Amino acid sequence: MGKVAVVTGGSRGIGKAICEALKDDGFTVVATYAGNDDAARKFTDETGIATYKFDVGDHEACQEGCAKIAEEVGPIDVVVNNAGITRDGTLMKMSYEDWHDVMRINLGGCFNMAKATFASMKERGWGRFVNIGSINGQAGQYGQVNYAAAKSGIHGFTKALAQEGARAGITVNAIAPGYIDTDMVAAVPDNVLEKIVARIPVGRLGQAGEIARGVAFLCSEEAGFVTGSTMSINGGQHMY
Repeated sequence: MGKVAVVTGGSRGIGKAICEALKDDGFTVVATYAGNDDAARKFTDETGIATYKFDVGDHEACQEGCAKIAEEVGPIDVVVNNAGITRDGTLMKMSYEDWHDVMRINLGGCFNMAKATFASMKERGWGRFVNIGSINGQAGQYGQVNYAAAKSGIHGFTKALAQEGARAGITVNAIAPGYIDTDMVAAVPDNVLEKIVARIPVGRLGQAGEIARGVAFLCSEEAGFVTGSTMSINGGQHMY
């Protein structure tokens, strides 16, 4: 059995592509999901990858979920913090709940999953964390003070945790995707999407597989000297 990799929010979109890429590289992959049972069953049927249902924004649920995975599948060697939500709106219209939910899941999930797995990785002397940030955490975005703050926080979290894990053989990196052809982006009105694509130098949306290949590299043995880094995969839209 290969090293065990857990991908949060792994049953759809970018998460699914990441799961498939890691499986192809020989990892034993587990995907977590929060609520869509039908999508999770379809994902497992298509990929053969097991799913575990828990809310990454819930600290105790992460402790229990990761302990269950470790018991049933094996010690967790890789965590890809991919799970995230949006609750867009300008500050004037944004409720506290919209702010709190995005911070709890998008940023809090990174802390919760690291807290549940870091010590075990340190004991074994090897580990990989890859945290999915965003171009909007680097450049900001109108109507996304919650999302941009959470994703920007992920980039800082990554650099700080990388310093704690480096001597223990644990690397911690982030990927900041640009606009990727997923269901989330597909929900953007056509006239708005056209303007977004017009600002991307390569002239198109990214593909989930392009993000997945970046994650796969950062999880590999060959990436052992890469830590505390943010890999921007955005078609040149924001060169940071």
